[in-house]
Amino acid sequence: MTQPPSNQPPGGFGAPQDPDLNLHKGGTPPVPPQAPGQPPQAPPVPPQAPAQPPQAPGQPPQGAPAPGYGYPQQPGQPGPYGQPQQPGPYGQQPGPYGQQNPYGGPQTQPMYPGGPAPVPPGGSGGGPFKGRTGLVAAVAAAVVLIAGVTTWAVVGGKDDDKPPVAQPTSSGTAAPKPTASVDKGDGQGDGGEKPGEDDLNVGRQPGEAKVSFLTTNDVDLPRNGSEVFGPWIVGDTVVKAMYKGVAGYGLADGAKKWQVDLPFKLCAAPAQPGADGLMVFGHLESAKDNAKCTSLQQIDLKTGKAGWKKSVPKPQGLFAFSDNTLSIGAGTVTAAGSSSAYGFSLADGRQLFAGPTDGCKPYAYAGGATKLVAAYQCPTADTRKEQHAVSEVDPATGKPKWTYKLKPTWEVDKVYSVDPLVVSAFQREEKKWSILALTPSGTLRSQIQGGTEKYAPTCGGGMVIFGRNLQGCTGVAAGGDTFYMATDTSYGTSNEVVAFDLNTGKPKWRSKAPAEQSMKPLRMEGSEVLVYVAPKYDKGGAVGTIAPTGGAPKLILKHPVSVSQIESSFFSAGYAYGNGTFVVAAGRVSATNDAEEKQTKTMMGFTK
Repeated sequence: MTQPPSNQPPGGFGAPQDPDLNLHKGGTPPVPPQAPGQPPQAPPVPPQAPAQPPQAPGQPPQGAPAPGYGYPQQPGQPGPYGQPQQPGPYGQQPGPYGQQNPYGGPQTQPMYPGGPAPVPPGGSGGGPFKGRTGLVAAVAAAVVLIAGVTTWAVVGGKDDDKPPVAQPTSSGTAAPKPTASVDKGDGQGDGGEKPGEDDLNVGRQPGEAKVSFLTTNDVDLPRNGSEVFGPWIVGDTVVKAMYKGVAGYGLADGAKKWQVDLPFKLCAAPAQPGADGLMVFGHLESAKDNAKCTSLQQIDLKTGKAGWKKSVPKPQGLFAFSDNTLSIGAGTVTAAGSSSAYGFSLADGRQLFAGPTDGCKPYAYAGGATKLVAAYQCPTADTRKEQHAVSEVDPATGKPKWTYKLKPTWEVDKVYSVDPLVVSAFQREEKKWSILALTPSGTLRSQIQGGTEKYAPTCGGGMVIFGRNLQGCTGVAAGGDTFYMATDTSYGTSNEVVAFDLNTGKPKWRSKAPAEQSMKPLRMEGSEVLVYVAPKYDKGGAVGTIAPTGGAPKLILKHPVSVSQIESSFFSAGYAYGNGTFVVAAGRVSATNDAEEKQTKTMMGFTK
C-alpha cells in the first residue's frame, strides 16, 4: 500500500523502518535499529524501545506532512503513493495536528481516513508539546485552508519482516425549526426546468433507488461558514450537527423532527454515538476568540432530548491551549488533548477518571462497543525522539490493561478499527506511514503489507489545534481476521478494495469497483464490508457489500443517474447507512451571501 488516508502523515506502508531505504520501488524496507540493551527479536516484531519517561501528549507533528499513505500532504496536493517512499513504522499517518480536515464532515477527506492533517507553517516539529507557541498563529491561519484528498505510500512490503514499533509492556430540546426546501422526491415537485433537481425522481430509471429527500441549509452561519458533524442514523432519524445546533430529520422524508440549540459554537463530537443512541457534543465555553472547547452536552439522538451538561476541567500550563477531542467507548465518553485527559459516564456525566500527570500521558482515545483504546506520548531523554504507545484501557478507571510501545520517533496517528485493533502510525521526519494489527492482549499480530500501491483512506472531521482525532476515517474497515482498504485512482478509472489477512498482513483478494467508478469501504455490515461507489457525471453512486470471500460488490442501492451531479456536489461529504436508507451530507457549509447560503444543499437520502 502506498498511500494513507487523507490527512495522513507522509511515509510508506508498513512497519517503521530505517530512513535510508525506499519501499516504493519494491525495495525491501529496512529493519529499524534495535533499542539499546535489547536482544534481537524475531521478525516482524520490532525491537522494544527502552523504558523512557512519557512525553506530553498532543504535540504537533513535525514539518508539513505529505498526504497519502505514509506521506501527509497539503490540501489539494497529490499523494505520495506511488512516489518513492521510505518504509514507515506502522502506517504513516498524519500527526497530531488534527487528523481531521479543517472542513471535514465526518470527516474531511484525505481519502485515507486516518492520516494526519498538514502541519501549519512555522511548526518546529515534534510531538504535541513541541513548538506549540510558535505554531498558534499559524494554526489559526490554517483553519481556513480546505484540506484536500491525500494519498500515501505504505511502508511494509512483502519483505518488511520487522515492524517499526517496540514490543508491548505489560439546554433542553428546542422546538423544531422549519426545514428549508425539502424536496421529498416523490415526482410531485415544482416541475421546474431541471428534472433531477426540482423534482428528484422524474428521471429515475427502472432498478434505480428513490431519492427520499434533498435538504438545503436553514441555519444563519458566520461569514466563513461552518463544518458539519455527522450524519448519524439512529432508528428512523438521521442526525447532523452544525454551528450552534444539533438537529434530527426524518429518515423517510428529510423533514426536521427536532433541534437542540447550543449557546456557543460546536467544536467536537465523537465519531459515533453510543449503542443506545446517546451522544455527547463539545461546544466552546464562550463567544470569545480564545474560548476553549471544554463544554459538554449529552443528547439522546433517538428523541432529541438534551441530557446532562458538564465542563471539562481547563488544562493548565504551557500547553493549555490544546483542543479536546471526544470519543465514546464501552459506555464512557473521553475528552482529551495535549495536556489533559478525562473519562465521564456516558449515561450521567460522572467523572470516572483523569489521565496521569506524569509518565506516559494519553492525548487521544478511540472507542468501540465494548472497548476503549488510548494513544500515549511518553517522555524520553532525547526530546527529538518521541516515544508513542497504544493501550487498551479500563473504561471505568482509565488504567491500561496492556501497553504497546512504538519505535522512537513513530507516532500513533489513527485507529482504523478498535475490535479487531488496527492502528495507523507515521514517522514525521522520514515521512513514513505504516499500519499494524494488534492482538487482544496487545502483542503485534501483523504489519499490513501494502507494497508499492497507492491507497486512499479519508480522515477528517474538523480542525483540531494541537489535538488529535483517532477515529472518523472512511476507505478502511476491519472485521474478523480481515482488514479492508481502498486503492487510490484517478477520476474515471476503477479502483479496488483490497482485503488483507490480519494474521499475516498479506493481501487475500481484491474486488474491483464498477467500470469507471471508485469505491471505498465505510464499515462492516455483519460479516460483509459495506462500500460506497462514488457517482460520475454519467453514472449514479451506489451502496453495496462485498462478501468475506471477495468477488464483485453486490449493489444494495443504485442511485439515479439523473441526480449524479447533485450527489457529487457535497463538499467533503460524510455518509451514513441504516434501515435501508443511505444518506450523504456536506461536510462543510459556506456561501458568499445569505441568498446563496439558503440554497446550499446539505443532505440527500436514497432508499428502495
